[in-house]
Amino acid sequence: MSKLWSLKALAVAAGGALLAGAAWAQQVTLRVHHFLPAQAFIPKMAIEPWAKKIEADSGGRIRVQVFPSMQLGGTPAQLYDQTKDGVVDVSWTVLGYTPGRFQRMEVFEIPFIAPAHERSAEVTSKAAWDFATKFAADEFKDVKLLAVHTHGPGLIHTKQPVTGLESLRGMKIRGGTRIVNNMLVKLGATPVGMPVPQVTEALSKGVLDGTTIPWEVGPSLRIHEIVKNHTTFAGDKALYTMAFAFSMNKAKYDALPPDLKKVIDDNSGAALSAAFGKAMDEADKLGRDIALKGGNRINALDIAETQRWLRTASSVESDWIKEVSGKGIDGAALLREARALLKQHDTK
Repeated sequence: MSKLWSLKALAVAAGGALLAGAAWAQQVTLRVHHFLPAQAFIPKMAIEPWAKKIEADSGGRIRVQVFPSMQLGGTPAQLYDQTKDGVVDVSWTVLGYTPGRFQRMEVFEIPFIAPAHERSAEVTSKAAWDFATKFAADEFKDVKLLAVHTHGPGLIHTKQPVTGLESLRGMKIRGGTRIVNNMLVKLGATPVGMPVPQVTEALSKGVLDGTTIPWEVGPSLRIHEIVKNHTTFAGDKALYTMAFAFSMNKAKYDALPPDLKKVIDDNSGAALSAAFGKAMDEADKLGRDIALKGGNRINALDIAETQRWLRTASSVESDWIKEVSGKGIDGAALLREARALLKQHDTK
């Protein structure tokens, strides 16, 4: 009888070991969804390298499929919810495409808050990750946040040259978020809100006179072929930036075995946020070079004119503070924290 029980115990133990081995050898597929064409710089320089690293570090147990240009359906504004609801496993999107949802993170869109130099996106992305985890974690509670980052200095790209505030007035300019749209109003333009994939057609059809984007996204949307004027700003601050989230479905992450969770954890967070920012900086250089090779004109505003823009747009900051304070958010304190983080990372 004791032998029989011993055999049963061995069988149970063996079955448990097999089950544990099966779980350890689990194969997982992650579907990554985003809104840009596959040939755009950031998919090529940030998303695809991340996918390859995940596959390599997992020994092939995690397979990553990347779906560009909203191939799985929906709109750019729905990407975050697609991840939250498990329609996709991972997504990359602009936080401002869902107005008012990530109000704390809007601090990085405030005009002339982010730095403007060759490492500006990397610096601002490091600050954005620290800010998100310390002061805006509740805004991302429904997902596994992999990275938060920003693009480089936002510029104005137009059919007719913008050489000062007067020449911008009345132009129909695309703004990517509500904060950027408010800035355009202050500057005298007529803002037209839309996700960036719609900009090419809108410019071609005359719906827009110009657009606000960084250099990096221009080539994939053929912006430099449609408009021939690009306005840049003097000084050490960017006209604006926008924040992005690279996030994973929480249930998908929680279902992973410990070793595969570690693969995800080792390839997310501050380092990944900085890597996305660095890719943005490198892509800005490439986008600018393509525009110049196309014979386009860069209208570089001097420091005096840039200061006029700064003063004119300065009330965007007070507007934002007043709005969020009505929702129980200390916007002035958040601005101080964001500026402190930007200064901290800009000195490293």
